[in-house]
Amino acid sequence: MNNMISINIDAFVNIDGIDELTIYEYFARLNNNEFIATSELFAEQGCLNPPFEQTVCGRDAIAQYLEKEAKGIEFCPAYGEMIMSESTFTQYQIQGKVKTNQFTVNVNWLIQLNSTKEIILVEVKLVASLIELLKFSK
Repeated sequence: MNNMISINIDAFVNIDGIDELTIYEYFARLNNNEFIATSELFAEQGCLNPPFEQTVCGRDAIAQYLEKEAKGIEFCPAYGEMIMSESTFTQYQIQGKVKTNQFTVNVNWLIQLNSTKEIILVEVKLVASLIELLKFSK
């Protein structure tokens, strides 16, 4: 499956295997540095679990975190799949890359949506070897 959804004239997102509009909106808003709009995709008590940091919960806290930490980062989801669907939530696994001026790293995102398609959790995991991670600390 190959889907191209345009959320904003400046942001095109293509994630093979994913049909969920909320996920497309999440990455498009991130890439446009629209962090308040990104946080509005979360349920009121939704959470963002970034790598190597404490979990951030609540829309305001997520917007503040993204404003501080996500500026200038390009989020490049490539493919994914729905891995669990129950009456109260649906869970997706997405693989791709994150690009900064200093490096590019492979990333896995676990995204859970509630029954009304609000994000209840985004868990971000870096997929890098120990040697690659040590390069980031320099």
